[in-house]
Amino acid sequence: MSYQPSPRKFRPQTFSSVVGQEAIVTTLKNALRHNRLAYAYLFCGSRGTGKTTLARLLAKAINCHHLTEEMEPCNACPSCLDMMAGKSLDILEIDGASNRGIDDMRTLNETVGYAPASCRYKIYIIDEVHMLTKEAFNALLKTLEEPPSHVKFFFATTEPHKVLPTIVSRCQRFDLNRITQELMIHKLKRITDEMNIACDEQVFSLISQLSEGSLRDGESLLDQIICSTEAPITTTQVSRVLGLVPHQVLFALDKAFEKHSLSYAFELTEELFTSGKDIAYFLDTLLEHYRTLLQLKLGKQPSLIHEREHYIASAALYSEEQCLYILDYLIEWQQQLNRIPFKRILLEMILLHLIRSKYRLSPATLVKRLMDLEQRAPSSLLHKEEVASVAQVPERAPITEARTSTITKEEKQELPAKEPVTIQQPTRPNPARYDTLLRFAAVELEGTTKKEG
Repeated sequence: MSYQPSPRKFRPQTFSSVVGQEAIVTTLKNALRHNRLAYAYLFCGSRGTGKTTLARLLAKAINCHHLTEEMEPCNACPSCLDMMAGKSLDILEIDGASNRGIDDMRTLNETVGYAPASCRYKIYIIDEVHMLTKEAFNALLKTLEEPPSHVKFFFATTEPHKVLPTIVSRCQRFDLNRITQELMIHKLKRITDEMNIACDEQVFSLISQLSEGSLRDGESLLDQIICSTEAPITTTQVSRVLGLVPHQVLFALDKAFEKHSLSYAFELTEELFTSGKDIAYFLDTLLEHYRTLLQLKLGKQPSLIHEREHYIASAALYSEEQCLYILDYLIEWQQQLNRIPFKRILLEMILLHLIRSKYRLSPATLVKRLMDLEQRAPSSLLHKEEVASVAQVPERAPITEARTSTITKEEKQELPAKEPVTIQQPTRPNPARYDTLLRFAAVELEGTTKKEG
């Protein structure tokens, strides 16, 4: 038997094997059970979430001769077998990117009236339907609104906002979710178990993070790793095959941040360029790294995390504000990366700035610290001896803020024979004016910091 990639070999053939779309599957099953099928369905979602898979399953279930009690296709009747083999004449899959013109839609309108060859319904599955031109959509409009009773339309798109509202209003729309990491790990484990391939647990977590919610991407990455390494598969092998940056490099950067070791920026840049790592992908890795550290600082425990103990130790080296500042800084440079030709110098500058940010004070931190000093300042303005002298003054001679009092003759008689004592009440600073000065100083500091950066 010829080789089949995992996304095709392990494509769901029943509704129960669809991953992560329980609500949509339940709705489609109820439509089959109660015979309330719409003329057209629109499946929306990011890549690899099962849009075309659901369209094919619904088409197979509609034409199945022996539908089960759970509204699952039997996968044994001639209609199901032809559909699974891709030989059904009544299930027509059209690529919207290559058949996007008005002439293509006119041809479709001409063939809609013909009865199905062997199935109950003739079904048109149009993938990437948003690629159709406005004229093509308008040509399809009338047929879509009042199609023959034996015709159904299933549309799939990754960009539903590009589909004309007049088309969307004639369809039942389903928005598919991204596949969660837990569900993707479960599916990848099942694939490796069926293939009798041993993998470390962390390999599945790493693949699920790289796939960004696309099950097809995860299965394709798994195929690539299986072809490139020998079992048992480890995270070290995966990092080498996919050109990933090892986590040890990131933890070493955290240590350099703690020790304020600026020389490590040049060492790490040299290592990355020597090994041929992609700079844009390295910045993505740094963003994910500091995002994980921020989550730990905020008390959120990521469910899937490599080297948990090392991450907890690294999180203790940063403050919440430092993590937020580094994330903002990396995002800003990530957007400008393609416009700067000197990638090596840029990376060195970024790493140097990250390490130097250990001693950076933000304007908010400066204002808070100075306001704390302001609140403590009035109680320390008076010297201990002056406070004691003030305490000895009788209540009949109160001292106000705007007045300097001199002890009278009668008071002198009660005191030991010493020189007259003049007591000056310290003047409290104006809080409003002081706060304005603090904020002005913070703005000046922020401008100085940006110039240095």
